[in-house]
Amino acid sequence: MGSLVSCLSDPCPSASPPPQAKRRSSTSSRGRGGGRDSAKATMAIDEEALAAAAALVLGQRGAVGAFERSASVRCAAKRQAQGPPLPRSCSTRPRSLADPELQPQQLLAKDLNTKDLETNIIVLVHGGGFGAWCWYKTISLLEDSGFKVNAIDLTGSGIHSYDTNKISSLSEYSEPLTSYLKGLGDAEKVILVGHDFGGACISYAMEMFPSKIAKAVFLCAAMLTNGHSALDMFQQQMDTNGTLQKAQEFVYSNGKDRPPTAINIDKALLRDLLFNQSPSKDVSLASVSMRPIPFAPVLEKLVLTAENYGSVRRFYVETTEDNAIPLPLQQSMCGTNPPEKVLRLKGADHAPFFSKPQALHKTLVEIATMPPVQAS
Repeated sequence: MGSLVSCLSDPCPSASPPPQAKRRSSTSSRGRGGGRDSAKATMAIDEEALAAAAALVLGQRGAVGAFERSASVRCAAKRQAQGPPLPRSCSTRPRSLADPELQPQQLLAKDLNTKDLETNIIVLVHGGGFGAWCWYKTISLLEDSGFKVNAIDLTGSGIHSYDTNKISSLSEYSEPLTSYLKGLGDAEKVILVGHDFGGACISYAMEMFPSKIAKAVFLCAAMLTNGHSALDMFQQQMDTNGTLQKAQEFVYSNGKDRPPTAINIDKALLRDLLFNQSPSKDVSLASVSMRPIPFAPVLEKLVLTAENYGSVRRFYVETTEDNAIPLPLQQSMCGTNPPEKVLRLKGADHAPFFSKPQALHKTLVEIATMPPVQAS
């Protein structure tokens, strides 16, 4: 109680002391149980004294109305004269540039009007073993910037209930994406973002629906040429880096005498292969959410034409600390099949939506705001 009184006391030395409260008599204190009643009376007097002191201090400071419990509010005028104000409670404190939760659009897309863009619809396509869940940071940031975002669960991925081992083709695996594009209006266009093996899926979609895709973004992804499969690309990775070969575990649901039906990633090597720069909480999320990668679509060779696939603007986003698709392999694909522009996320691993979410957001906004190519 003494500490409460000291907090309420006015530091000004000219203030007069608070008046002493009158002690009230109580006839009940004169009989049996008087000791207890006397103690209660004493506590009541102490509380009255404290209330009187508080009222006097607030009156001397010009306070009116209800008692202000927040010290930062009560002392605001005096603090302004002395220097910078005290920080407010953590729930209302303004965010700083150093705050990791700072919304990037406050810096990068503050005045962006997405309605003025060629399209403000971004479709996120996950990589092998992942699901729509992996984009949770990217979805939030893009939506806060005014974009309409759709994250697709490919067949047998994420919360899609289909058995991964029964997927027999790339068209079957990509069906949720192609169904979404098929349902778009005639004048609607989207920006496709494909990660990892999702690059093969968006390539397949570009060949089928070129008029509905304004731009295609390959995020450390398989950007293949006509007649090649994702297995061809991953074979190059195995030739340059043994991490993938050590981490992959084949699933033979049809028997060991038949081809593999799916690929699992050894959880003990998950961080080293995919998440070497990602926060631990995101690695934990992935370890309980990832599903097997269907093997048949990885084997399938793509049929891509200049008229369809080649008519869509392509962008490649490199990740410099990638152990699954190392930077030299990414650069090799860009050299063989040059996109319109190559962008780079420094310090990003194979999951930039975890390791560099704000840098990825900035890159996607940059690509989305590039104006349409003028017809010659």
